[in-house]
Amino acid sequence: QYRVGQLYTISKHSHQESEKGEGVEVVKNEPHEDPVHGPGQFTEKRVHLSSKLPSWARAVTPRIFYITEKAWNYYPYTITGESRCSFLPKFSIYIETKYEDNCGDSENIFHSDKILGDHEVSFLDIAFDEIPERYYRSLEDPRFFSSAKTGRGPLQEGWRQHTKPIMCSYKLVSVKFEVWGLQTRVEQFVHKVIRDILLIGHRQAFAWVDEWCGMTMEEVRRYEQETQEATNELIGLVAPAISVSEVGQPTATHSAPASAPSTPLSDEAPEFLAPPKTRPRKKSAPETLTLPTLQERAGAK
Repeated sequence: QYRVGQLYTISKHSHQESEKGEGVEVVKNEPHEDPVHGPGQFTEKRVHLSSKLPSWARAVTPRIFYITEKAWNYYPYTITGESRCSFLPKFSIYIETKYEDNCGDSENIFHSDKILGDHEVSFLDIAFDEIPERYYRSLEDPRFFSSAKTGRGPLQEGWRQHTKPIMCSYKLVSVKFEVWGLQTRVEQFVHKVIRDILLIGHRQAFAWVDEWCGMTMEEVRRYEQETQEATNELIGLVAPAISVSEVGQPTATHSAPASAPSTPLSDEAPEFLAPPKTRPRKKSAPETLTLPTLQERAGAK
């Protein structure tokens, strides 16, 4: 179920966050065979962000720039790697993801020596962890949402321990910004942004369940392709050819891939390239991220 919900949520969210000249451009979308993980889908996207950057970042970036994201989806294992900025060759983001039917209690799920060094494990609670106020929508709050189709929700304190069915998205996130004097600050800031993206995306997947629940893989792939074409049109990359309604299943006949959610960067920064503000969290939540390598765990019902 989550595989369908993930594809639907990424497409809808990307379309909502796009506008003329800004948004997610799909450059490549093609099947890919991996000798270890089997058949999957490869996508290359350009995330155009210029006007959505915080003011302190716009002061040092070109007027037009984008982040290139390459992703390989072999669900339940995905890689979002080689995320690079068009004018910062020493900046990169690499994310590995695994999905399991549990509440987030798997230890070292990646079996990788990458996490033996400095890192921090962070548990994300989609219902009770705080998100930036500007992204809050009451209709997408898992504490109040109740699904008409599935009967799931609202989520109460301790929901991860007693709710069935449940699954967890495990993410190993590595951020590199190899510029002396700015490396730690920028890497901390990016980790904070990624954490917010994961929370917002999984909250939406839960709150939109009545829109995607019951869709087949073929139907959600068609929806994905239709939405991508409409998004390219919205940001001015293609001639008008199609429109996308807010809710409903598409009728197009193409297929498309999956990738990681793309959300505009935060507009919060206390001063030029300053560390992220400390946000109050519930006692069970971790403190603000401080290390350049992070294993994110995003629980989603």
